[in-house]
Order: sequence, then C-alpha cells, then structure tokens
Amino acid sequence: MTTRWSRGAVISRISRYSEPRCRWRKAAWLALFGACASCEAADALETQGVEGTDPPVIGWQVRPSIELGGQVAGERRLFWNLSDVVAREAGFNNDRHWWEFYVKPSVALTYAWGGGKQFYSRLSAVGSGTARRDAFDAGNTGRLTLEEGVIGVRLPIGDGDTLLDLSAGPQTYSLGTGMLISNGGSNGFSRGALKLGPRKAFQNTAIARLSSGPWKAEAFYLDPNENPDSNSHTQLAGAALIYRPAPDRQIGLSYGGVTHSTAPYPQAALGGIGPPEIISDARNGLRFVYGFMRMPVLEGTVPQAWVGADLAREWNARYPMRAWGGRVEFGFGMPTLPGTPKVTLGYQSFSGDNPTTGRQERFDPLYYEGSPGDWATGSKSSMVFINTNVNALQAAIEFQLSKQDVLTVYLAHVRANRLGSPLQFGQATRVVSVAGAPAVISGVTNAHLSNDLFFKYTRAINRHTYLTAGYSASFPGAGIDSLVGRKAPTWTGWFANMVLVY
Repeated sequence: MTTRWSRGAVISRISRYSEPRCRWRKAAWLALFGACASCEAADALETQGVEGTDPPVIGWQVRPSIELGGQVAGERRLFWNLSDVVAREAGFNNDRHWWEFYVKPSVALTYAWGGGKQFYSRLSAVGSGTARRDAFDAGNTGRLTLEEGVIGVRLPIGDGDTLLDLSAGPQTYSLGTGMLISNGGSNGFSRGALKLGPRKAFQNTAIARLSSGPWKAEAFYLDPNENPDSNSHTQLAGAALIYRPAPDRQIGLSYGGVTHSTAPYPQAALGGIGPPEIISDARNGLRFVYGFMRMPVLEGTVPQAWVGADLAREWNARYPMRAWGGRVEFGFGMPTLPGTPKVTLGYQSFSGDNPTTGRQERFDPLYYEGSPGDWATGSKSSMVFINTNVNALQAAIEFQLSKQDVLTVYLAHVRANRLGSPLQFGQATRVVSVAGAPAVISGVTNAHLSNDLFFKYTRAINRHTYLTAGYSASFPGAGIDSLVGRKAPTWTGWFANMVLVY
C-alpha cells in the first residue's frame, strides 16, 4: 500500500505530542489514579484503505521506508505530588527525567493489473525502549513487536465509480474523529516509549469498505494490540456509513460493540458512601451508537469557520447500563493577523456512574485518540483522567510562525461530572469524615479538577526531519486539593523529540 506524504500531513501527525491517555495499572504508588499506557507524539504514518494512495501503476511496486524517533522528557511535582499522600512508603520520585526511542522499518507492496484492480500489502515492526524511569516508574526496558502485516485487494465495480476494498491483518483503523476507536496499539511499560507512542495498529483486523462518490460504507472487526501485562482480550465489531462530499465536511453514523472482553468496570457505591464495586468482565457485551459531523459555516463572513459535533450512546444487554459522551467544537481562522492564528473552541463531556442509582452510567472511551487537539481531556490531566466522569472546556490556538515553524497553545478547564463516583477505576477511594463520622468514599467532593496549559512548538527541519518541543503545566482545582487536605502544588513537564522519516 503506497502512500504520498505532503509536508503538512507529516507535520500534523509527527508533532501530535500528547500527555498519554490513561489505563489502569497495579503499581502500588498509583493507588490513587492508576497509570497510562499510550500516547501519540509520533503516530504511525499510515493512511487507511483507499485514502491517500497513489494511482495504481500496472505491475509490481515495492516501497521500503524507515521512521526513527528519540525524545527526552521530564516531570516536576508529578501527579500534583499525590503519591506523597496516598503511598508515601513507596518512595516514589515526583521529579524525574528519562529518554525514549523507537525505530519503525516498513515495506509496502502493491500489484496492479487491468481495470484498476490492485493487491496491496504492508509489513512493519516497531522496536522501542526507555532509559531511566518514566512517569509511571517503568524504564530501562524495551520490546520489538510486529506493527503491520496487512494484505488487501481493491476491486472496481461497474463503471469504476464504485470501489470495494477488502483487507485483513494488523493495520491502523480510525472511526469518525477517533472518539471511540483509533489507537489500537499500546505503548509504555515493558514496551517502552510511553510518550513517543509509536504503536498505533490493531494486532488483527478484518475490514471491508465500499465507496461510491461521496458515500462510504465500512464494516470492521478489530483486536487491539494491548500490552501483555494488562491485556483485556477485547475484540470489537461494527459498521459505519459516512457521507463526505468534500475534504472539509463529513457526516457519519456507526453502530458497534464488544464481542469479547475481560475488562472490568468500577461501580460507585450506592449513595457514594463506601468503596466502589469492581464488576468483572463488565465491558463484554458493550454496544454503542456513534454519530459525528464536521462542516464549514459562515462562509464569506468568518474566515475558515467550521463546526463539529460527536455524540455516542453506550449500553449493555447483559446488565443495566446507560452511558453517553460527546463534544461540540467551533473553529475559525484569522488570516490577516501575524502568524495567521487558527482558533478551536470545544466542550466535551463523558458520563460518570451515578451513586444514587443501581444502574451503570460510566462511559467507556474504548480505544480513543488521546492527544491534545484530538480527544485528550486536558494535557497533563489526560495522564490521570481517562474520558469517563469528566468534562472539559478547551481551546487551542495555532500560530504559523514561518513555513517551517508552528506554535500551538492548548488550554483546558477540567471538571468531574459526578461527585463521589470513580474518576478512573476507583483508585481515589479513601476515608473521610462525613457528619463527624469516618466514611469510605471514592472520587472527589468538589467538581473542579484542574486547569491545564500546554505550549507545543514544531519545526520541519527538512522533508525528512521534524523537531517538536513542549512545556505543560496543570494547576490543581479544589477537587484535587480535597484529596490531599491542602493546596496541591502545580504539576509541570517538558519534552523535546526528533523524528526522521525516510
């Protein structure tokens, strides 16, 4: 499968550093919030299906390539120093720095014959590692894993306006804007490269696409490439219908579900008093409906204005569950100002479990794209809060400093949706005084979690080499302060990475 890379496309993907999105880990010092397994600073550079591919050339084509990345990152007052309160005996170091690296060789193979028919395949692997101990106290480790091993065929139908694309094997896949399904590969821990996050492909897939003009129908089966030490054995299947009449506008609707999983859910104690109950295999049988749209608005009035909306509803026929999540966005440009700023404003919210009901209302974000500018809730905060029981008012401003230099500023105000309800997996369970008597609770007692600020600078040194650097800070809100019984400190971090693509 051959792919043509424009400078803008490469920058947009390589510079997508994120504070990693969270997954549960059993480290003792993370008794409060758990740990995070993946992020995408240098995402896999593959497109999906028929999009972005060169016109077929009769006969064989072989395209080898290699991608390399290295990064140094540091944290100060990590997780607002909460480990000093909940796991002081663990001796966790809240101030640290570490190094990450990865290499990703790949080869794309295509064979085209008459009538526009095409066979394609892509094989790639990722070798990654971390030196010193990272933010989740994992380090001095690394792994070599298969990334892609996809084979597929494209078959024109009728007069050629309709195209059938069938593929199977390890490959990337994203549904809509990545709210539920996008990041199929786990990074960090034994695999290393927690923040560079070079893995993105699902370890096994079967995908069928039928496209005709602006319409595209998809059916998918996905098996995520999870870390062996925390493999939930989740498998998903579903279908989507997408209408995309132009590159800057689309609307789509999808239905899918989890066909198998051992992943547990926490459920808030009734009334919010008591530890949460951990429901085994709760993800198994999950169903979802997900709609998404993006289109330009106010054309001729506000430059480059657009709106976007995503909404998902989840339920499970095996037990009472009703959860929801969504986002609305508005963006516009200011091409007459220095740096031609582009502004994006958005509000996103994901339901939490209601302690006053016996039903499960916790939203499951599944395998979402967890980068700032995509679906991260905050920047630093996204290392702690997955997209469940949180809401955030967010803004991003992008400045084009030169043809080679881009500066982006991200801001986020993060809040909890439900008090006394797990924010992640119930790690904030603790004893407090209620009406003068000790009581066990989970979650927070004040909705304000944090205010986040993140500066990201990207420079395209040449068409093969890209530099990204960033600084971020998370200012704790009253909800975090309530966990420690005093004013929590500001958590800061920095990174610098370089990625080479040949």
